Amino acid sequence: MLAFVISSAFGQSPIPAGAKLEKIVTGLLQPEGPIWKDGVGLLFSDIQGNTIYQWSPTDSLKKAYLYPSDSSNGLTLDLQGRLILTQMEKHRVSRQESNGTITPLVSTYNGKRFNSPNDVVVRGDGSIFFTDPDFNIPAGQKAELSFKGIYRISPSGALTLLDSSFDKPNGICFSPDEKKLYVNESPLGNIYVWDVVNDSIISNKKLFYSIPVSGYADGMKTDPQGNVYCTGPTGVWIISPAGVYLDKIVVPAPDNSPSNCNWGDADRKTLYITAGKSLYRIRLAASTGIHDHGSLERGTFKLYSNYPNPFNPTTNLRFTVPEVHQPSAEIGEFRFVSLKIYDRIGREVQTLVNQVRPAGDYSVQWNAAGFSSGAYFYRLKAGSFIETKKMVLMR
Repeated sequence: MLAFVISSAFGQSPIPAGAKLEKIVTGLLQPEGPIWKDGVGLLFSDIQGNTIYQWSPTDSLKKAYLYPSDSSNGLTLDLQGRLILTQMEKHRVSRQESNGTITPLVSTYNGKRFNSPNDVVVRGDGSIFFTDPDFNIPAGQKAELSFKGIYRISPSGALTLLDSSFDKPNGICFSPDEKKLYVNESPLGNIYVWDVVNDSIISNKKLFYSIPVSGYADGMKTDPQGNVYCTGPTGVWIISPAGVYLDKIVVPAPDNSPSNCNWGDADRKTLYITAGKSLYRIRLAASTGIHDHGSLERGTFKLYSNYPNPFNPTTNLRFTVPEVHQPSAEIGEFRFVSLKIYDRIGREVQTLVNQVRPAGDYSVQWNAAGFSSGAYFYRLKAGSFIETKKMVLMR
């Protein structure tokens, strides 16, 4: 099924002319939380179906990925590529390990179980932010907390309540530079924004945008330009970083109550949308979406595109050191790795890594506060492996 996008007259839409919305899966009960995982395809929750499904464009088949999912809702990836999921049936946020087992991360605050953890996002430092409204509390159970919160789980596992003023906090996402946190209040259709201070504190709460029709606001994502894509009445509302309406991807009836969206495909130029009883996609050839943390492949050295890019003044550089099972002076469990920054004429300006690193996936932040605007290059070197990528510091 195809549907055209309605363009806005109020700003520059990121949706290319002629883009079409395509229904690719139907017959679901309550789809939510799409996330793209390289080498796997799209994962998404079916809350009432108690299942996480897997879908790949190579065969267009829906397959069960995790059952039971304990009524999973929001999905994301951590820095190691492991699935992070909210499980409403068990009032918790959990992690799926590489062997498929589920590890609960948090399930209570001050000794009282969460209401119904809903949506979740991972920041570049490895911390996990999530919302905890009170809808979808299992039948026959009562809320133990007297408020609905926004929380942060630190990389060490410490839990912090960030905000308890919302009636029903729902969708959550960061700006591309991760200096802004967006959370919407579902029944009112309001999107709020905070400044992120020292990676862990949110302050200066402001109303960012209010959907101008009665309804709701649900899952949200941002693109590299900082535009916010918020699912709401009749479609996906696209709002500029300045809080100006740009466009709406209209989802046709009877699925015109979208619940969430996320970028997918290898180039992240496709937006996948869960709505009603179906899953949709739309190709955004003119706008590349954000790669989720942890979308890493194992087996060889890899250097990934920095995020965000352009940036000011910090950006995250990610690389993979592979597992090798024949130890020797040069090839073995450990590798000597260097990651260096060069200016546009090839002068080395900073060394970020220059040491032996065990097999694994790494994220290193570069703070370019003392550098001038312009193009820079980062190079990963390990034995005979050398790869260089470009990034842009824009003040």
